[in-house]
Amino acid sequence: MKHCATITILAGMIGSMSAFGQSTSAVDASIQPRTTINLYPGAAPGFEQAHQKEKDEALFGVHIVRNVVSPTLTVYLPNGAQATGTGVIIAPGGAFMMLSIDSEGHDVARWLAARGIAAFVLKYRLSETPDDDTQFQQKMTELLSPAMTPGGDHHVNLDFDTIAKPGIADGLQAIRLVREHAAEWGVDPAKVGFLGFSAGAMVATGVLLQRDAAARPNFDAPIYGAPFGALPAIPSNLPPIFLAYAADDPIAAAPVTQFYRALTAAGYKPELHVFSAGNHGFGMRRQGTSSDHWIDEFYFWLQALKLARP
Repeated sequence: MKHCATITILAGMIGSMSAFGQSTSAVDASIQPRTTINLYPGAAPGFEQAHQKEKDEALFGVHIVRNVVSPTLTVYLPNGAQATGTGVIIAPGGAFMMLSIDSEGHDVARWLAARGIAAFVLKYRLSETPDDDTQFQQKMTELLSPAMTPGGDHHVNLDFDTIAKPGIADGLQAIRLVREHAAEWGVDPAKVGFLGFSAGAMVATGVLLQRDAAARPNFDAPIYGAPFGALPAIPSNLPPIFLAYAADDPIAAAPVTQFYRALTAAGYKPELHVFSAGNHGFGMRRQGTSSDHWIDEFYFWLQALKLARP
């Protein structure tokens, strides 16, 4: 069944990235990943016959990756003296059609690693898009025109419940891998969290709401995103949850608000930050709005949970 769901990062990214560039919030570019590993020993389950060719390129003024069929995890580790034992898996956004791999991935990982937190950028599987860049851009423009038109309803028809499944499966596999490599990477297997943006936030909520509590992360942070399809049942014994979005975000405000209310109705007390401005897809971009400091608020939250101490 298709749900009239809100498109995730693309509209905000196309509309705002060119205006504000890719400047980031105090990111140390000298911090380099330790390694990149495949999530699965062979082809990803269900993608054995996938034929699309992965593309890593600059489009819409940003660094994106699309047509991912072989998911990976890129590992950023902190200096040993700073290490907190906490690890965070990071899922970039892109409507399950591409990934904003820097502003919502590697830049976040570098920021966290500089503060003693191991970070793991998840390149999860995506829906197939045209190999030709011009055709891809035309498809995205046609798909997003309702969301990008002033006064529009900011909606498109996408079956998010279906297209999110491979990404959520990859998120669960990433959690298993980080815990398996915990000793090697200096991470406490009981301190593995998940941070996702927009479509990546749907991945974050997907791993959070698993019936098997052992498969869930130890804390979870969906940023300007939530379940964009049907709202799943809220299970018991969920870990701490951090939510954030901008009040002028026409794309994620309603789904995040709905998710927050469902959590509170179930008896949880999630942390919620609603920034006065920042629109959709702010990531690590500095715009001169209060949303520039979402990651500081996330870090303060980790400190309160005693997850950011060496």
